[in-house]
Amino acid sequence: MTSALLPQQPALRPRSTVPRADRLDSLTGLRFLAALAVFTHHFTGASPAGGVAHTPALFPYSTMGVNGVGFFFVLSGFLLAWGHRSGTPARTFYWRRAGRVLPLHLAATIPCIWVFHLWGGVPWDLPSFLASLVLVQTWFPGVVPMFPGNGVSWTLSVEAFFYLLFPFVIRGAYRLRTRTLFALCAAGLLAMWGVGFWAATHLSPFLAEWVMRLPVARLPEFALGTSLALAVGRGLRIPVRPGPLTAAFAAYTIVYAHRGDWFGPGVVQQLDCSVRPLVALFSGLLIVACVRRERDGVRGWLCGPVMVRLGAWSYAFYLLHQTVNRFVLDHWGRAAPGDQNVLTLIGVATLVVGLSWAAYTYVEEPARRWWYRRQPT
Repeated sequence: MTSALLPQQPALRPRSTVPRADRLDSLTGLRFLAALAVFTHHFTGASPAGGVAHTPALFPYSTMGVNGVGFFFVLSGFLLAWGHRSGTPARTFYWRRAGRVLPLHLAATIPCIWVFHLWGGVPWDLPSFLASLVLVQTWFPGVVPMFPGNGVSWTLSVEAFFYLLFPFVIRGAYRLRTRTLFALCAAGLLAMWGVGFWAATHLSPFLAEWVMRLPVARLPEFALGTSLALAVGRGLRIPVRPGPLTAAFAAYTIVYAHRGDWFGPGVVQQLDCSVRPLVALFSGLLIVACVRRERDGVRGWLCGPVMVRLGAWSYAFYLLHQTVNRFVLDHWGRAAPGDQNVLTLIGVATLVVGLSWAAYTYVEEPARRWWYRRQPT
């Protein structure tokens, strides 16, 4: 997508069309913030004994960062639908997605072999590793380790499933009324909660987490993004603003982070089962709010050149950050707990940003251009 401001649409457009923006800079900036949230979660850990360094100033609120991947799933659906051209052959779509995703995925896996397995000693097996290379690892509960290859690439496995479905889903979505799309989204998010609750009450914690990583289980997030893009493209104006949404999400994060201290087991279980669909809803509304501001001509700090560049590098940042975290942890050990670890976090994040720039400049973009030039006719 390239930069242009679209005029306000006073009336609903036909259901089969979606106006295109060359680029939505605010969403590019948001991509980096989501990747940074995931990095912060991995750096501070899921518990005081985990991660690279326990940082009381950020923990336990940083644990919400794991749900940054849910934001990515919603954003993916929105951007694919927003930028879709009616009549684009499925083979063209698949070729372009592969060129965007695979080269850097394969390149980022190479240092993981050394950092995690050859040097770090993490157990692995060849079938699981190969499954991660072709992005089917999330379909199998018995892969070794739980996140084989480049561990964070499990989300790419989910995205690959979305890409496979998208050319067929978008054709059907064009034919549906906006209210029908939203009804289906509500049903999907409710089903997401139901699956999470069933898994938590009937399966072991390991299998319950695996079920919620299954691509099918995350499909409602992608569908929500797709539906919102169609609705906004048809002229629907949802009265939401980024500021109040961010404040509401911050309040929710505080409640969620302290759920074990403030509530009983039943409420805690419901909060755990509902966090993914609720984050998806927050994400979708935030995306819509930012798009609305940008289309109305209001360009905030997310549209600034620094955030746009960071957003462009965010895919590389995401793929590289956990490898760097593991390298730091294995080489220097876990730091003593303390708020001074914020400085270490900033330093490691800066290092990952530098590596991301290099990966984007010398691997991701050259490979994408090379791939696109060889697109089958």
